[in-house]
Amino acid sequence: MEAMICDIKKFAVHDGDGIRTTVFFKGCSLKCVWCHNPESISFKPQLSYIPKKCIGCGECMKVCDAHILKEGEHILDRNLCTLKGDCVTNCYGEALKIYGTKVTVDYLVDEIMKDKAFYDNSGGGATLSGGECLCQADFCRELLKKLKDNGVNTAVDTCGNVRREEIDKVMPYTDIFLYDLKAIDPEVHKKCTGSTNELILSNLKYLEDMGCKIEIRIPYVPGYNDGEIEKMGEFLRDFKNITKIKVLHYHNFAGSKYTSVDMPNTLPEVLPTDEEVKKAVEILKTFSLNAIDGKDA
Repeated sequence: MEAMICDIKKFAVHDGDGIRTTVFFKGCSLKCVWCHNPESISFKPQLSYIPKKCIGCGECMKVCDAHILKEGEHILDRNLCTLKGDCVTNCYGEALKIYGTKVTVDYLVDEIMKDKAFYDNSGGGATLSGGECLCQADFCRELLKKLKDNGVNTAVDTCGNVRREEIDKVMPYTDIFLYDLKAIDPEVHKKCTGSTNELILSNLKYLEDMGCKIEIRIPYVPGYNDGEIEKMGEFLRDFKNITKIKVLHYHNFAGSKYTSVDMPNTLPEVLPTDEEVKKAVEILKTFSLNAIDGKDA
């Protein structure tokens, strides 16, 4: 069994408790305008090219016709790209990278187990993220099962926009779900993500009813979901299995990623202030929820 991933991040400290290894799966069921991992949205491999890293060695042009020199400038013709990867191997400046690598369960288990001592000493473990990892739920189930067999704490970072059957596949082997909550109003959610949220809210209630441990994550994006905080508090107030709610500061650092994979940059320009996020936290606390500022986590 294989899955397609974008990246593996070692020593991650923001994807659950302790020191963790996070696996970023490729492909997502939402298209959030503020996505900071645009390379993980498509289910297909993509070539990333960062011009400022190019050292002008010309080695890519020796092995791939998609790379040409025009008036002294390195030009990438994506219409000629076959994603074979020879240009990436030849690139001394590391300006080229393919997002989308097929891996096996055993390969990931071996990579994750290399840092088992750090998980044990810090209360950490492994986190499956994306994209949306549950779009490849069969693979995730086998991976999580093997990790649990090896004594690794497991977390699934999900937007919840998947069929309930996919959640059922991983539930027995998941210690905590890191659940993204973007909005309560379905039209606001559609504006932000391209999809309504009936399934997402239903799946969140399902996890609660099943007694699963949940951490809610709310990206605070001015002009998009800043008017949804009180509605979120109202929706979540009776949940008993939420360990904490993190209000995350939206950032637009990923602009260069959009350019590198030839995607239009949809990132909002306005960033939240510390005061706005703190106010959102205080609003959630009025519903007796354990809300915290993401910067303090």
